[in-house]
Amino acid sequence: MSTTTPLSQHDLIALEDQYGAHNYKPLNIVVASAQGSWVTDVDGNKYLDCLSAYSAVNQGHCHPKILATMLEQAQKVTLSSRAFRNDQLPLFYETLCQLTGYQSAIPMNSGAEAVETAVKLARKWGYEHKGIAANQAEIIVCENNFHGRTTTVVSFSTEADYRKNFGPFTPGFKVIPFGDLAALEAAITPNTCAFLFEPIQGEAGINIPPQGFIQGAIALCKQHNVLSMADEIQCGLGRAGALFAFEADCTNRSQCLATKQCPPAGMQCCRPDVVILGKALSGGFYPVSAVLTSTEMMSVFTPGIHGSTFGGNPLGCAVARTALQVLTDEGMIENAATLGPWFLKQLKTIQNPKIKEVRGRGLMIGIEMTEKVRPYCEQLKTLGVLCKETHDVVIRLTPPLIISKADLEWALERLHQVLA
Repeated sequence: MSTTTPLSQHDLIALEDQYGAHNYKPLNIVVASAQGSWVTDVDGNKYLDCLSAYSAVNQGHCHPKILATMLEQAQKVTLSSRAFRNDQLPLFYETLCQLTGYQSAIPMNSGAEAVETAVKLARKWGYEHKGIAANQAEIIVCENNFHGRTTTVVSFSTEADYRKNFGPFTPGFKVIPFGDLAALEAAITPNTCAFLFEPIQGEAGINIPPQGFIQGAIALCKQHNVLSMADEIQCGLGRAGALFAFEADCTNRSQCLATKQCPPAGMQCCRPDVVILGKALSGGFYPVSAVLTSTEMMSVFTPGIHGSTFGGNPLGCAVARTALQVLTDEGMIENAATLGPWFLKQLKTIQNPKIKEVRGRGLMIGIEMTEKVRPYCEQLKTLGVLCKETHDVVIRLTPPLIISKADLEWALERLHQVLA
């Protein structure tokens, strides 16, 4: 369809409904442009983005430095495949590993691909290093997990809608209650190769485990020779007020942060064996994900065993390097650590008997109610605040990490107006 007249919001929605798969139920706003913490629709109305593309744009929309890098690299080379080397991948490896303290990384594209990669790594490590019998490896996961949409990943989802009519499912997974150390210990067997968890469950409703769970889980994994694998795709890269969300659980955090490695023997550690990253790794400009671990564990991947044509491409690598740079250089993590607790405290002052709980960490906050919250999200949209329901009864509030206190105060006025 071609036309010289700009299409209206109504026309664009009609086209999407006519030709597109109906696998989403978005709010009826048609975004035409965005900058920083704000987006503008096709009619010129501005909205404060309190979703950040599910944390993919932690650095804000169209960050000028990331944009400049993308444009510069796009004029040089965008894709070489892994059949040849490129000049951006080594620099991406160096930036990512030096920032995080992990020794080795493998790049992919989507978050789900990175989770799949971690699953393959864990199983292969289990067979080749732990000595698990062929095809007997098990991975423990948590209830209400969200690790992606692929067939293998939905095989261990506990959300009925994600699984309905997609079977048969991939075997080899055990499910335990989120945050339950006793259940984790009881589930471990000689065939357990890994424990996969989200330090904060985003899609499940901003669920935060009990203090000490992550350290305790990692200690159990070390005790039983099991890999601990943290999915930080939504909650990582500054979202929770630290580079990684798992750091909030660490009683030795200052030492861990200073050395970027586990503390001396005899002291518990919060650093998992494997970390999975995506979304904000590229600042929302390009699909980039990665799995981080030690050189020894990464050695299970040898030439021809696993790969991706686009994974590690020069455009994605250049963009990701700048996305990580601005995240740290411009104080975005510190901003989340400062404004997040303030915002959470203010939200807890809203008086409404239908509010069951307000919880969060950093700028990752959920308002759980005793009824479906879609109507509240619709009302907030009309007032210029964009947020989204998750698990039907939770309003997810995850604004860009660059957001100002003034913008949060503006959003609070409207949240009070709708919720109080």
